[in-house]
Amino acid sequence: MIKYIQLKKAEFLPAMILILGLSAQNSIKIIDTFSSDNENMPLAAWEEKSFLGYTQYTVQQEEDNAVLHAFAGSAASGLIHEIKYDVKDWPYLSWRWKVVQIPEKGDVQLKETDDYGARVYVVFPRFLKWKTKTITYIWANRLSKGEVVPNAWLPDHVQMIALQSSSDSLGVWVTEKVNVYKDYIRLFGAEPPKAGAIALMSDGDNTGGIAEAYYDDFILSKE
Repeated sequence: MIKYIQLKKAEFLPAMILILGLSAQNSIKIIDTFSSDNENMPLAAWEEKSFLGYTQYTVQQEEDNAVLHAFAGSAASGLIHEIKYDVKDWPYLSWRWKVVQIPEKGDVQLKETDDYGARVYVVFPRFLKWKTKTITYIWANRLSKGEVVPNAWLPDHVQMIALQSSSDSLGVWVTEKVNVYKDYIRLFGAEPPKAGAIALMSDGDNTGGIAEAYYDDFILSKE
């Protein structure tokens, strides 16, 4: 379950100063950097959804910077940040992530092995729920970088893009920047509706494995 821990206010790095400066010019929207959250409830902007048990999500200090740590042992719950926006106006989503451990038996091809070290979702809700579409950016176990596959549970509604593979960069922070607008058109063949949420999850419920990862600096931008 979500654990709230007492934090010292992180010291902003020069890069963060630049980010805040750009934000003032309306060039970006900061979703969460985990550094400026309320110290008593650092994940108040996120809602947790459990699929089986609870992934342990905690905000921790790493080299004077606050980051989100996720640990899932045979469990699966995700964090959802509701934010309604037009991906045509704000096409780019960026974040940093570091995967420490991927469920060894994780394989996107089958429902019973549908586990990941880390994944980030952009959700496009519709009034009719069966029309909801989702793009999932994954740190995959057996896919090559850039490979696209449908989700085993909802193949017509959820498309997944492998940004990283288990053989690449484990234990190392990796910065991602994706063009969600172009990805939606490429994956679903139509203009996207407004996005309604950004979500993330590390899980090991289907294989009984362990997933451990860190997330940071979720930002929307125009360029």
